[in-house]
Amino acid sequence: MQRWRSLDEMPAEWGRCVLTIGVFDGVHRGHAQLISRAVKSAAVRGVPSVLMTFDPHPLDVVRPGAHPAQLATLDRRAELAAELGIDVFVVMPFTKDFMKLTPEEYVEELLVNRLHVAEVVVGDNFTFGKQAAGTVDTMRELGRRYGFDVDGVQLLGEHAVTFSSTYIRSCLAAGDVAAAAEALGRPHRIEGVVVHGDGRGKGLGFPTANVAPTMYAAIPADGVYAGWFTDLDDPAAEPRMAAISVGTNPTFDGRNRTVEPHILDFDGDLYDHHVAVDFVEQLRGMRRFDSIEDLVEAIGRDVDQARKVLTSADV
Repeated sequence: MQRWRSLDEMPAEWGRCVLTIGVFDGVHRGHAQLISRAVKSAAVRGVPSVLMTFDPHPLDVVRPGAHPAQLATLDRRAELAAELGIDVFVVMPFTKDFMKLTPEEYVEELLVNRLHVAEVVVGDNFTFGKQAAGTVDTMRELGRRYGFDVDGVQLLGEHAVTFSSTYIRSCLAAGDVAAAAEALGRPHRIEGVVVHGDGRGKGLGFPTANVAPTMYAAIPADGVYAGWFTDLDDPAAEPRMAAISVGTNPTFDGRNRTVEPHILDFDGDLYDHHVAVDFVEQLRGMRRFDSIEDLVEAIGRDVDQARKVLTSADV
């Protein structure tokens, strides 16, 4: 898969393409449906499939400070798009000038003159252009004028719930990482760097990796989770079972919210490593214990339960 940081990296000999557009935060099952439609249509037409996303998040420009919790980093979105068969992953810088484009300017300047789209695949709730004035119907009207097709897709859902980034964030905020995984099509992942912490876990017999998540990462509700830990700096590293603590360590009157995986059957130095933590199932909520002995006993149960959950889970 090719990855362009802007349309300025387009090859001079670029022909036509099938394009899908959106933030694609999380590349969840609804997004996967759009991507699949674009990939299949591109194969039939014999042209490249292109996914266009934006950086920074549009809300950062429209309403500074309103950036929603991020379900996947830009690199992770590119990786997932490649797995789904996209030929080109292009990042469109979202600027104040870009947000001022009218729907017609957006289509003519970007989709027609630059990308030469043969077809555009979007969700049926897609909006674009200044003040989000353009809709799928607007895109279809402009498609007829400029000679490209438009496929407006109703996003996938189950049990009367549409899979969306907003829905997934609400699941994570409630600690329901299993429901989030169902909508994502895989466990929710946060990435970050292992930093020095208080060292309490090691003293209790359960050393942890103190992960400083990437900016805006969607961190699940406080609690203890079963999940997977992967050292992204080691290309040969396999995911390892982990019992993951998220919260402020109330037994020790902690104030800073941390993400601390205890990696099962592992003893190594991970400081400064770029890592991934995948959340599979919540084991319990976060609580304050009356004694250190009670805490150690609870952590032991957490580890046993995490091992049981993950032994039967898919990586």
